[in-house]
Amino acid sequence: MSPRPTVILHTDKPAGALAVLVETHPDLPVHPCESYAALPELIERVAAEVVYSIRFDGTPRYPRQALVESPTVKWVSIGGSGTDHLGRWDPTRVTVTNSAGVAAGMLAEYVLGAMLSFSLDLRGFERRQQARQWGGGRVEPIEGKTVLIIGLGKTGEAVAKRAQAMGMHTLGIRARPKPMPCVEEVHGPDALLPLIGRADFIVCCVPLLSSTRGLVGEAAFAAMKPSAVLIDISRGGVVEEAALSAALDAKRIKGAALDVFATEPLPPEHPLWGYDNVAITPHRAAVYDGWDIKSVRMFADNLKRYRNGEPLENVVSPERGY
Repeated sequence: MSPRPTVILHTDKPAGALAVLVETHPDLPVHPCESYAALPELIERVAAEVVYSIRFDGTPRYPRQALVESPTVKWVSIGGSGTDHLGRWDPTRVTVTNSAGVAAGMLAEYVLGAMLSFSLDLRGFERRQQARQWGGGRVEPIEGKTVLIIGLGKTGEAVAKRAQAMGMHTLGIRARPKPMPCVEEVHGPDALLPLIGRADFIVCCVPLLSSTRGLVGEAAFAAMKPSAVLIDISRGGVVEEAALSAALDAKRIKGAALDVFATEPLPPEHPLWGYDNVAITPHRAAVYDGWDIKSVRMFADNLKRYRNGEPLENVVSPERGY
């Protein structure tokens, strides 16, 4: 750690990010970088110590080696919450932080919107409207329904608060169970299958880890109510897509709202496109106007701590992934 580190802003929207750094840390040398390909050379050329990075062009080409194996980079600040695109890193060589919570409220609103869409049959009414068909359809309240939140970090907690405000029953799973005021029952991962059978809505909020890959698979779908709705805002790979398709084909669940997929962009030939009871969004549930500036401001606050030799916030463990 140095009091005047060289910083790289690795983002496809550097102007706003740069303005925040000029305002909050005007004395620092800051270098914008708008591509994956240019980052390794820039890190080496300027001997960057700190890199703020957003995964703006997918995972396959993401320059993770340049970040976590650089001899000069001491701190990588991820602009979102997920860090699975970094793979594993040595925490004795580089510290990784994330921006957990930057989109928690927006993601929770997405979940609430998905629950309301299914309970109000909005997709069915839209189809009838397009057919100029009067009548039909059925609405039902979400009040009194049960939501199971898999992952009770900042996003899961925000989902629970909104669900509770709507009069829903809240169940939750977290790696280290502890009482939470907005969750009626908090259990460990071993309780997934018993809990999932009680839920009307299942919300995935966990990071993608070896322990969560394929977490919602064939056994989970077999345990769900036929009226259950799955909402996935986690990472592609947590839900087994083949098992989901099989459950949809067999009408074992009511439907799903999906924002993340194992392969992104979702290929045009993928079977999930073809279901009337599946809502697909292109990994945009957390992308709202101003999220990037909010994230950079979180980074700027942490950068002040870094320069003062204080503990950083939102440090990610490579073992836990959060």
